[in-house]
Amino acid sequence: MTNKPLLITGSSGFFGNILKKQLLTQGYSCVGLDLHNDDYRHSSLITVQGDVRDSKLAKRLFDQHKFGAVFHCAAMLAHDIPDKKLLWESNVEGTRNIANTAIESGTSKLIFTSSNCLWGHNLGRPVQENDTPNPVEIYGLSKLEAENILLDCSKKLDVIILRCPTIIDEGRLGLLAILFEFIYEGRTVWTVGPGRNHYQFVYAPDLAKACIQAMAYEGSRVFNVGSDNVPDLRTVYEHVIEHAGTKSKVRSLPKNATLLAMKLAHRLRISPLGPYQYKMISEDFQFDTTRIKHELGWHPTLNNSEMLLRAYSYYHENRTEIMQRHNTSSHRRPAHMGIIRLIKWLS
Repeated sequence: MTNKPLLITGSSGFFGNILKKQLLTQGYSCVGLDLHNDDYRHSSLITVQGDVRDSKLAKRLFDQHKFGAVFHCAAMLAHDIPDKKLLWESNVEGTRNIANTAIESGTSKLIFTSSNCLWGHNLGRPVQENDTPNPVEIYGLSKLEAENILLDCSKKLDVIILRCPTIIDEGRLGLLAILFEFIYEGRTVWTVGPGRNHYQFVYAPDLAKACIQAMAYEGSRVFNVGSDNVPDLRTVYEHVIEHAGTKSKVRSLPKNATLLAMKLAHRLRISPLGPYQYKMISEDFQFDTTRIKHELGWHPTLNNSEMLLRAYSYYHENRTEIMQRHNTSSHRRPAHMGIIRLIKWLS
């Protein structure tokens, strides 16, 4: 265990907040950096509101605190940031700034949360770490470029890249809040095709555990993380609906026609759903997590059904307060529905 402070970028975001609290619970001192204000308080936490692209700020923080490791979790999402230039600069140049400053300050390790958005299509089998990425949208492209920057730094800095699917726990909202609102109001929950596709999630505390375990790894490495025993989406939705006790039913839409309509709505900018979401709700996608299990001894604890129910229960219990949120990270507030609101009223 390092006695030096740890830097967490994106520390007030959905996952950064969970990682931050887990590190503090284990006795680490932390510095959190985020564009949004962080109202969490702890005697071993310093919070800084700022931009990962700000080189002067980064240099001041690294010089002042002499970080033992960096957890780079900050990222802008495509459905939340219509300005593609801003997204690219934040996700790519922000990563470059943090990595270069870490090297200049003598920080020994950087742990980066990457994404399954590096792949735009189902490979027909679980994706392994040595499979060549092929992103199809701006967020995935930005994550791939950030990975390349970090791997180029790996001779001067130990870099651990954790590629993860959708991160779920209580408090996860964003686009999932749309699904939760359908269930809460007893609306029909639609699948694209029969809903028998298996799409992997990862439980946020399990991912935080992987981040913390990665600090002990010597050298640089890419690891996949994700849940085991992945059920199909229809089964996951039915599990949540059953426990929610609402009148919702799961019904299917024709796959090809629905995907065409979704793509058109995205191009017209009337839907929050983009290429990543098409994949999530219509195709199989799983990571092979053999490497991290063997090399770090990491294992997931919850399956998709269990973690999505936790997220829905939080939404149900806190819905009034959630609907009033504005100035917070995109995963901690409901996404705008766009044309999906019309579908909701027809469901």
